[in-house]
Amino acid sequence: MTDMPPKLAEIVEEFASAPREVVLEMMLEFSDAVSPLPAELAGHAGMEQVPECQTAFFLKAEVQPDATVVTFFDCPPEAPTTRAFAGILAEGLAGATAPEILAVPDDLYARMGLAQAISPLRVRGGTAILARLKRQISEQLS
Repeated sequence: MTDMPPKLAEIVEEFASAPREVVLEMMLEFSDAVSPLPAELAGHAGMEQVPECQTAFFLKAEVQPDATVVTFFDCPPEAPTTRAFAGILAEGLAGATAPEILAVPDDLYARMGLAQAISPLRVRGGTAILARLKRQISEQLS
């Protein structure tokens, strides 16, 4: 799986090879990987909402001068599955460059085997998060 940042590829591999009954548990561990928003993003200033998520979810991607991308996610703690998507991306994409993130396959969550563990609606939300992140990065590059 060379088509994604190494950290993300590792996470995908872990999930793909995990027994189905522990996948949800593994996901929930990632819900803690979402960092609190910095003060300048309080109230979601400049962040984009992802309406495909069943819960209020906001994100922002900032392409840095060295082409690495800093991501910001916000999602209520009472939505652990959605937070877990954010945590997986936050951890898996940390230090990744814009081209690396743009190359992440759109069916990321299917590759992780999540379609068998969580509802299609949630998978769609996670896919929308990735799509919007990529779109924000593309817009900044053009």
